[in-house]
Amino acid sequence: MVWHAHNGMRVPAIAKLLNIHQATVRLWLKRFNLKGVEGLADEPRSGRPDTYSREQVGEVIATALTDPQSLGQPFASWTLDRLEVYLNEQKGIPIKRSRISELLIEEDLRWRSEETWFGDRVDPDFAEKRGPSSSITPSHPRAA
Repeated sequence: MVWHAHNGMRVPAIAKLLNIHQATVRLWLKRFNLKGVEGLADEPRSGRPDTYSREQVGEVIATALTDPQSLGQPFASWTLDRLEVYLNEQKGIPIKRSRISELLIEEDLRWRSEETWFGDRVDPDFAEKRGPSSSITPSHPRAA
């Protein structure tokens, strides 16, 4: 926008080229003319400030992506409840499970809603303990 104006392009042409309103172009050009490049930085906005710092949010994400046993926890996978307890007690981050869930969803991380039989077993000797698989026999007369 500033570059186009510097090269002699007028506000209506810049607005059309960038598909924005002329008032927006004027606002940013005015800010640039008053403060230079610093005028292009976002100004503080109204509203409630963030509850958690970037560092705390990063800690929540990092913890969720870390094997709980490597952090001295007695379980093989996180749940929201376990994360909440760990973050509150061990990391000193007073955060609720609902906010943890929101943060993880914002990062495109999804919790499994139920356990499945697919994937790695927690017990590496599961197959040996289970024994040989039995063949499946149809229980319904029409299934044969």
